[in-house]
Amino acid sequence: MIKVVWGRYWDPLLAKDESGALKAAMEEAVDGDYQRYQVKGGAYTRAHFFGKYPEAEALVKDLSDEDIDNLNRGGHDPYKVYAAYAEAMKSTGQPTVILAKTVKGYGLSEEIEAVNKTHQIKKMQLESLKYVRNRFNLPFTDEQLEEVPFYRPSENSPEIKYMKARREALGGYLPARRKESESLPIPELSVFDAVLKGSNGKQQSTTMVMVRLISALLKEKAIKDRVVPIVPDEARTFGLEGMFRQLGIYAAHGQKYTPEDQEQLMNYREAKDGHMLQEGINEAGAMSAWAALATSYSTNNLPMIPMYMYYSMFGFQRIGDIAWAAGDAQAQGFLLGATAGRTTLNGEGLQHQDGHSHILANTIPNCVSYDPCFGYELAVIVHDGLQRMYVNQERVFYYLTVMNENYEHPEMPQGVEEGIKRGMYLLEQDEKATVQLMGSGVILREVIKAAKILRDEYQIHSNVWSVTSFNELARDGMACEEYNRLHPLTEEAKESWVSQQLRETDGIVVSATDHMRAYSEQIRAYLPDNRPFVALGTDGYGRSDTRGNLRSYFGVDAAHIVVATLKKLADEGEVDARLVKDAISSFELDTDRPVAWAPQAHPEVQAVADYKEQSGEEN
Repeated sequence: MIKVVWGRYWDPLLAKDESGALKAAMEEAVDGDYQRYQVKGGAYTRAHFFGKYPEAEALVKDLSDEDIDNLNRGGHDPYKVYAAYAEAMKSTGQPTVILAKTVKGYGLSEEIEAVNKTHQIKKMQLESLKYVRNRFNLPFTDEQLEEVPFYRPSENSPEIKYMKARREALGGYLPARRKESESLPIPELSVFDAVLKGSNGKQQSTTMVMVRLISALLKEKAIKDRVVPIVPDEARTFGLEGMFRQLGIYAAHGQKYTPEDQEQLMNYREAKDGHMLQEGINEAGAMSAWAALATSYSTNNLPMIPMYMYYSMFGFQRIGDIAWAAGDAQAQGFLLGATAGRTTLNGEGLQHQDGHSHILANTIPNCVSYDPCFGYELAVIVHDGLQRMYVNQERVFYYLTVMNENYEHPEMPQGVEEGIKRGMYLLEQDEKATVQLMGSGVILREVIKAAKILRDEYQIHSNVWSVTSFNELARDGMACEEYNRLHPLTEEAKESWVSQQLRETDGIVVSATDHMRAYSEQIRAYLPDNRPFVALGTDGYGRSDTRGNLRSYFGVDAAHIVVATLKKLADEGEVDARLVKDAISSFELDTDRPVAWAPQAHPEVQAVADYKEQSGEEN
């Protein structure tokens, strides 16, 4: 650490400071003092800085007020800055940090230099321009200054010669970012046949399905070296431990200890040539590694396929700036928000239960995000992402949420690939349908249950739509809306995918997700004919409880979906309102509980208070 605090004009004073008074004055002054000394000038500084100690004041008795005013900060002294860099270049084996003290608005005029309003000054007046011209000996007349000219030294000047020589030594004038790189030989969708054919009665989570997809890609000879699994923590939770032995965890110096699970089949294995990145409990480090790999196509003409899996709550919420920077750098790869959902990771409370990452993902324009329910949906999305990023050379990256809830996965129906990629498709069709039910992620299964209850108990028929991405549906709707606005007469109007899919259907639309209501609310504007719409979601903090209780609490289980549907039908005059009341009683729903997002005690604290009240126990 090299601090460049004092300019060279202080050196003679420091050399004469035998009493240490000057050093004491320096160390006692705070930044606000130094700013005021700079603004008030030499006389003020003499009285209030040097005047604190007689010995310090004696050091400047032969200096004029102007001399004191010219005592410079280290960051504005080229001699001191050069010396610091020269010293830093001698250091080996570790980085060196140079802290240079500077003055805000340095050299811009007495009215601007060091004052608090410097940041708000948008335009310099002529007198200030003259001050700059005179202070830095710039070759402009008063008349030329009125045009605010640029100053460039002559081509033969020492400054220009030096700068050009340094740029040439560094390889050119501008950093190069490749717009295109080599295309990768992405396999056909059939590479994921084991997933596309369903789980054959076995129960699996989509997190485990994702691990199977990654494993399949790692067996493809043409691209296996490009696929890089990354985890910051919890690799065993995600089911990735099989890759420890198969791939090895990259460690620059190899494995330096014997892991406690050495005797196990899937033991922890580090290696110099390890293929997998395990970054410890360090989301920022893991995301930075992902970003480096995700931009390798541009910096190295070596496209890589980084697949970073993490607790979804610890993604955009913690490393949002890095994700935004990666988008700006046109990264490509996969972010996998595992154990996602406000009600799906039961028992983990508000620390882990994510119900908003898709809303955060949607703030990054080139982040394509999906919340699939079934394995075949995930397979189609991953394959489409590989095709778009590594064959079509689209500069996007993918965010996929995957869950830890185990259930059976069906075989992929015919003809649904396009809908999966576009954001929604018809999963269950009822020819008598008068209601359209939508669901995404694991809550799609609650929607399927609700459709059965509505049909069997209330004789109300529904179509069930699997929505893989409300974000993509909303972006498509916005694109159609803007196109139509800018082509009012000469072009055929475009219709959003949501509207296209629902155009030939009847009835209200009810959606339910494991995310905040704002996630699905995005599509309201793009429904055909101002179709009545209800969005159910998980606004509020997560809570520690069972999945069933959590989904009831947030109102996204089958019972609440049924009641929401009946209520909207009653509002439209299609059923009697008493039917809604009877349904609420039948499902034994708590109608007096506070809304999940209302300000209240910490959920776990509230749970203890509720228990005390109910049990009569004080301790």
